[in-house]
Amino acid sequence: MMRLLTVAGLSGLLMAASARPESMLEKPSILTDNTMQARPGPGPADRWVDSVFNSLSHEERIAQLIMIRVHSNLGADHVAAVLNDIRNVKVGGIVTFQGGPGRQAHLVNRLQAASQTPLLVAVDGEWGLGMRFVDSVIAFPRNLMLGAVQDSALIYEVGKAMGEQCRRMGIQYNFAPVLDVNNNPENPVINDRSFGEDKYQVARLGVAIIKGMQDVGVMACAKHFPGHGDTDVDSHHDLPVIRKSLASLDSLELYPFRRAIEAGVASVMIAHLNVPAIDDKPNTPTSISYKTVTDMLKKDMGFDGIVVTDALEMQGIRKYYSNGQESLQSLLAGNDLMELPSTARGSVQAIATAIRKGQVSREEVYRRVKKVLRSKYDAGLAQLQPIDPRNIAADLNAPVLPLRRRISEEAITVLRNDNHLLPISSVPGQQKIAVVAVGVDGGNNTFLSAVRAHRPDVAGYVFSPRQTEAQVAGMVKVLKRDYDAVIIALQDYSRRPANNYGITRAERAVINQIQEEMPAVTVAFGNPYAIRYFCDAPTIIAGYEDDSITHRAAANVIFGKLQPKGKLPVTVCENFPFGTGLTSLVPETPAVTAATVDPESVGMKSAILQRIDSLAYDMIAQGAAPGCQVLAVKDGKLVYHKNFGFYDYSQREKVTDSSVYDLASVTKICATTLSVMRLYDEGKLRLDATLGDYLPWVRGTDKARLTIRDVLLHQAGLVAYIPFYKETLMPNGWPDTLLFAPQQDSLHTVRVAENLYMESRYQDTMFRRILDSKLLPSGRQYIYSDNDFIFLGKIVEALTGQHLDHYVRETFYEPLGLQTTGFEPRSRLALSRLVPTEFESNFRVQWIRGDVHDPGAAMFGGVAGHAGLFSSAGDLGVLVQMLLNGGAYNGMQFIRPATIQMFTGYHSGISRRGLGWDKPEKDNATRREPYPCKSCSPQTYGHTGFTGTCVWIDPAKNLGFIFLSNRVCPNGGTNYKLSSLKVRENMMETLYQAML
Repeated sequence: MMRLLTVAGLSGLLMAASARPESMLEKPSILTDNTMQARPGPGPADRWVDSVFNSLSHEERIAQLIMIRVHSNLGADHVAAVLNDIRNVKVGGIVTFQGGPGRQAHLVNRLQAASQTPLLVAVDGEWGLGMRFVDSVIAFPRNLMLGAVQDSALIYEVGKAMGEQCRRMGIQYNFAPVLDVNNNPENPVINDRSFGEDKYQVARLGVAIIKGMQDVGVMACAKHFPGHGDTDVDSHHDLPVIRKSLASLDSLELYPFRRAIEAGVASVMIAHLNVPAIDDKPNTPTSISYKTVTDMLKKDMGFDGIVVTDALEMQGIRKYYSNGQESLQSLLAGNDLMELPSTARGSVQAIATAIRKGQVSREEVYRRVKKVLRSKYDAGLAQLQPIDPRNIAADLNAPVLPLRRRISEEAITVLRNDNHLLPISSVPGQQKIAVVAVGVDGGNNTFLSAVRAHRPDVAGYVFSPRQTEAQVAGMVKVLKRDYDAVIIALQDYSRRPANNYGITRAERAVINQIQEEMPAVTVAFGNPYAIRYFCDAPTIIAGYEDDSITHRAAANVIFGKLQPKGKLPVTVCENFPFGTGLTSLVPETPAVTAATVDPESVGMKSAILQRIDSLAYDMIAQGAAPGCQVLAVKDGKLVYHKNFGFYDYSQREKVTDSSVYDLASVTKICATTLSVMRLYDEGKLRLDATLGDYLPWVRGTDKARLTIRDVLLHQAGLVAYIPFYKETLMPNGWPDTLLFAPQQDSLHTVRVAENLYMESRYQDTMFRRILDSKLLPSGRQYIYSDNDFIFLGKIVEALTGQHLDHYVRETFYEPLGLQTTGFEPRSRLALSRLVPTEFESNFRVQWIRGDVHDPGAAMFGGVAGHAGLFSSAGDLGVLVQMLLNGGAYNGMQFIRPATIQMFTGYHSGISRRGLGWDKPEKDNATRREPYPCKSCSPQTYGHTGFTGTCVWIDPAKNLGFIFLSNRVCPNGGTNYKLSSLKVRENMMETLYQAML
């Protein structure tokens, strides 16, 4: 049975089949090679492939594997040479380069008409056709600007628009995207062609581009395998050598290619690199290495699509092979298509000779020929239509400007605003402002115009590349004398690192001196790596591109009309690592907390409490968690509140008071159990009532008779956990495209993660799975179960008529003044405040940051009775103090003291549990491994969370303890060091030792 290609993005970027537009039904789907296998009989594709193959001679079949260069701006001799290769050699494809779109359309039509077999037309259009048709087609931004965008759906739209451009231009194959991880700032050839230095980001955005192009029937090409990002030599001019181990390559460079292959990319391009760890044969480029192409890419990584060489005219291979031998060596390595060899005829002759000599079998060559022919069929060339040249430039440009505008608005990155200069007031006369354009020669400056659209009174100055260091002091003196603040625009500098990006010493000096001596905002309109020269700037913005659209977006950010959203895709310097980027220019308000006091004032010893610091540092050093928040309250006072470490092991974002953690199962007590207690207080809920009493949809099942008491005690007999997501995965491990889409629409309304929305109807299936799950005898066995609290969350909603998140917010969190505690934090808080949990390697396949870690809770839309709550330790401290106060806080009574005492006591003869609350083991005093710590009283109650969190309250000592971490970062729940090191237990025990 034929398998249609499904492309799943790294960030869960999936297009639902149920949401396919009608226009797509008319477009050819791109199929990888394994779709040619195991079909029940010859279909239309097979018949077309066979008919074309049989019409060709032996040499003409070989020629199908050759692609030659085509320009529409190189004159008649060039066109004649191309026509000769098409008519007489019968080459299989062409690669279009510079020229105007109208001329190119006429030329491609002419070439297709001259070819016996439809030509596979390709382009190297990494940022769209504007990369080649520079005279009349607008380009999309370079990939490094796209790397600053956090919205994968927008990048998908860019890929789709590029694909539509190609289709309009009669191009079936785009040599894009670049999947090289640019971890070498000095890289002379990749650099801003990459999405950045983070392999996950590169993979996520690369797959988005692949999906966009292939969804409109254009073959995408992942390049430059096995990874060209860590080189300091341009393979156009020489053979770069990468001296890395296989393990290092596998963990970094190969990662985006693996994700692209899993996503169904149609093609992979092989780079001209020398990688001794893969193939130690001297002077062997990867493009002609059997170990690279066949052993690694095809066999080890399972790629069965089209493998194409990088241009064989490049010096990385040409210095070793020419006259067609480069094509032969590429074929022997396992490539399917040989791009731009030194000679098409010589390439065919070299391969034919190798077949005669037995170097390669005729059958193997013919298999690849049929593979290429099949790709032509899948790309629609069996029904080739001439290109209509009318209005072609306008058609190609139509999608570009709106997308460029959106990209600019999403990518502009505010790296620092330490002097709080941003946003600048747009009221004329409040500050005297000047714009200094550095690097330009005068003339009409669209950035100055964009600034004056907000402040017409702004003055404009220019510091050109021709000016000298001797002129710096004079300019700075004038600026300091006449203006209150300066906006510095660094413009028109080189994209390449050579010669300091073309930024002169005088230009660097004037920028740094202005920044040092007066309030200034610096905007770098170009490659962000150049910001390395200005890392001490108090306020600086990465603009990425130097065009009028980006200028307007930057001006909007500067004057507060647009909130910044971008994140730095590369590390520029120590001050500005990967991921830097403010998403709000409004100062944060600190969370409401109890009054801070010296521990001695409540009978605790500060010196002993310092042991908590040591435990935290040891936890981080041993890799139990990258960071944490620790808080303790005693006698109504805040006696300990510290933050340690970072958001993840890259150590780029420090944990602060405003950092917000995924609480995991602490949700059960801080949301669901509190709600149940309140409803019990109000007489709306009875502990001996059943699920069926409150949930009509449960009636008629064996779950209907389960009592609320047993459910709260985790002894109702429900199974512990149901992995709902596993049913939604396709055989390749990605979410089912029938259930998930990358954007919210009328069907896919449930946000599961970034760019991953689920059909809301599937939640009915999830509830059905719970109702149909196995049930053990109620009251006889303790089984800690998420399903207990999923039911309880629905009961809260049934009794209150509100969603759980709305009820707890209005009933508890807002009246308590809690600013961070709540569900769905991305809708309320800056992403920079949200601590990531893990990179989920299956299902959502992305960094989980601000979306709930628990997959089931995520499929319930981020709000569930068992998981989904987020908070800072400071806000939880208020919640804890309210409970220690007997349910009262700031003159308001939230829960009756008697209710708290009842719910938090022991209520089971078969477990340590309270009603909804976890408690110490009953034999804690004599137990070898006490829980949660040795010295806590039997009155203690609280809960732990899977992500590495806990909240414990001991009313006997009037003590509260909160610990928040993300021990699941980065690889999930397999890191048990937090438990084995007894970090939480020892910190809590230290609080008791400090009271002695």
